[in-house]
Amino acid sequence: MKNLPKMNFLDRAIAVIAPGTALNRIRNRTALALSGSYTGGSRSRASMRNWNPYSGDANSDIIYDLEILRARSRDLARNAPIGGAAINSVVTNVIGTGLSMQSNPDTKFLGMTDEQANEFKREVEAEWSIWCNSTECDVSRNMNFYGLQGLALRSMLESGDVLALTPAIAKKSNPYRLAIQLIESDRISNKGYAADTDTKFAGVTLDSNGAAIKYDIAKKHPGSLLRRGNEWIEVDAFGQDGRINVIHLFDKTRPGQVRGVPFLAPVIEQLKQLSRYTEAELQAAVVSAALAIFVKMDTDAFESLFQEDAKQSYIKNAAGWDGFLNFTMDDSGKVINLLPGEDVLSPDLGRPNANFDPFFLAMLKQIGPVLEIPFEVLTKHFSASYSASRAALLDFWRIVRRRRDFMATYFCEPIKELWFEEAVSSGRIAAPGFFADIRIRQAYTRVTWVGDGPGSIDPLKEVSAAEKRIAVGISTREKETAAYDGGDYESNIEQLGKEKKLMEAAGLSTESKPLDTGSLVISPEQT
Repeated sequence: MKNLPKMNFLDRAIAVIAPGTALNRIRNRTALALSGSYTGGSRSRASMRNWNPYSGDANSDIIYDLEILRARSRDLARNAPIGGAAINSVVTNVIGTGLSMQSNPDTKFLGMTDEQANEFKREVEAEWSIWCNSTECDVSRNMNFYGLQGLALRSMLESGDVLALTPAIAKKSNPYRLAIQLIESDRISNKGYAADTDTKFAGVTLDSNGAAIKYDIAKKHPGSLLRRGNEWIEVDAFGQDGRINVIHLFDKTRPGQVRGVPFLAPVIEQLKQLSRYTEAELQAAVVSAALAIFVKMDTDAFESLFQEDAKQSYIKNAAGWDGFLNFTMDDSGKVINLLPGEDVLSPDLGRPNANFDPFFLAMLKQIGPVLEIPFEVLTKHFSASYSASRAALLDFWRIVRRRRDFMATYFCEPIKELWFEEAVSSGRIAAPGFFADIRIRQAYTRVTWVGDGPGSIDPLKEVSAAEKRIAVGISTREKETAAYDGGDYESNIEQLGKEKKLMEAAGLSTESKPLDTGSLVISPEQT
């Protein structure tokens, strides 16, 4: 609560002579002080009186809910269309076919000529492809490095965090020993499920500065049927020589936070309720489509048609009908006999519900911003104007670039550094002075991580804009190529040169022809 004013010397002097005046002075200053406070901090307003959330530290607020948050998040990813769509959209756009490495050494600092720089780039990228394109880079030998990128991001989004171990394993079919082992977050826990301490939280041991120095990793997943007799291994975050042994990937949102929370955590309740509502509406619509009409049997006819035993059996069966007795959803147009004396009913269940779509979409418009996914992208529903759709895609692409930078910085870069060190130490890449000076090392290992482009809504306008950016010097052909489709400009030039030679050899003209833009023009209806 805001500090209230206290009596000063003048107030005390006035209080001796005129206590009422002194009281009014204090009362007025108090009212003035309170008038400038936040209503959100009020404890007296009826709307805020019963809202008193607990304020814990970064770890207390999340660690004890992590297990159920992870389980519910994964269930939504598997069984709730919107939950799965949100995670898929992020993984597909951030990683897509993978973040590829383009060597970009500091040639000026290293004193390289253009020819030497180009040769060094080709050598580095060729050696990198030997490792990253092979499934040998994966401890389980299931994925190449691009597949591991997608799996790491997906696991982080679904579970909150993921570990990547970096063991060195000798291989017969690959010259590089570096391998990546992804560890699901559930396996990171205190040995023997011991209680947390001042220096250990949820399997992570911290030093006096709050930096992670060790990780307790269970050999078996706690949800495994074979988890009985589980054992733990303790892995140092760094080796004695400073080598990175563990990469802990999570989105840190508070200082001091040790573990990550699932991507869907803020909207888990809303997504589950929306999923239940959708299922209920779908079931009601199916029942409405399957039922045709209820038919009443005349009482006299009932008496004359059935013997006493048959009547009792018929009544018993009808009375016990729960909506599914002798009735399947495959029997469209089903006719059901009711008990004697009941009225004829033509069921009007009001399905499909005309109010379902507006309500459903309104909820998604609340869920989307929390996940930083525009409504149009979340639902893949681009029915608005060209300008509105483009604005949504551009907004989403800012989020994609941020997450892509996160993956490049905290996942790809450390792994690239380990690989580069091995490549130089084994003699496969020549880098004089690499181990002598950190600045020389950084000059050699400088790279650019390039992912898939955002696609194009209006190719003609976007190509024209790219030409103008290059013309005025605010962009380059290399940047525009990468932004367009994640391609490599130098590779394009080499390929264009080959194609030109082939066309000339075949006697074909290589002169550029004016572009027919008729089919690329956006109609007024689309804008």
